[in-house]
Amino acid sequence: MHAPASRPGRTAEGPDLRDRLGVVIATRDRRDRLARTLEHLLTLPERPRVLVVDNASQDGTADLVRDSFPGVELLRLPTNYGALARNEGVRALDTPYVAFSDDDSWWEPHALATAVDLLASRPATGLLAAAVTVDPDGAPDPLNTVLAGSPLGPGAIARSRKVLGFLGCAAVARRRAFLDVGGYHPLLFFGAEETLLAYDLAAAGWEVVHSPEVVARHAPGAAPRPGRRALVRRNEVLIAWLRRPLRTAARRTTALCAAAVHDRQDRRAVLALLPRLPKALLLRRPLPPDVEEAARLVEATPA
Repeated sequence: MHAPASRPGRTAEGPDLRDRLGVVIATRDRRDRLARTLEHLLTLPERPRVLVVDNASQDGTADLVRDSFPGVELLRLPTNYGALARNEGVRALDTPYVAFSDDDSWWEPHALATAVDLLASRPATGLLAAAVTVDPDGAPDPLNTVLAGSPLGPGAIARSRKVLGFLGCAAVARRRAFLDVGGYHPLLFFGAEETLLAYDLAAAGWEVVHSPEVVARHAPGAAPRPGRRALVRRNEVLIAWLRRPLRTAARRTTALCAAAVHDRQDRRAVLALLPRLPKALLLRRPLPPDVEEAARLVEATPA
């Protein structure tokens, strides 16, 4: 969707969003992929602000940004913050809307202008989950079908669906909503963190919706990241202890422990889970009944 050039804040080349939206990219030791992503983002007609949050990379990522992309802002972190690097990026920006990219994803032309228009028209919407196409051929990501088929019903935005999940590299948030709930949770570090953020936004009264009109492009590497499945499994159980009923959390913990008998990744998940359980119980804040009901409905719907 491309609005006419006569609208305020827009130019003949396209909608200029530098004062309204910034793109946050959290990265660590993937400078070549990051360079490709920045090249795509800097050609967008919207000309958004772009902020790279460097998770203590050792491969010259910071030098790359400073030397080759002088128009890109850089925030260097002293250690690896994981997903929490996105929180630091959002705090560093002062734009009312923030889009997220990974170092292997970017936004289609005019997608960010569409997202800003949609969010501006619906003040109760806290986050838009975009549709995703996969590089190089632009095939739709299977997650699109899952989000479009959400059992939670239509959102306030036209053609949208209420959801309780999204892809971290393909979301546009209202900055105030993101900060209102604390952003990504510190206990998770990385893996399945989007689910907990969606829960927290919904619990705070913000709507989370999937909009197929907003499109991101993802170019994931062919090789899976080592240990990722163990992190996701650990965090799924931690999320249950943080937000779900105690019986749900206990059942998922028991299931993970049983699976760990025969699966090495699940054993890693259990070993990483145990020292975090006391903190999860301390930070526990069960979902409101309506959000818990929505979570159950989503889980009961076949993917």
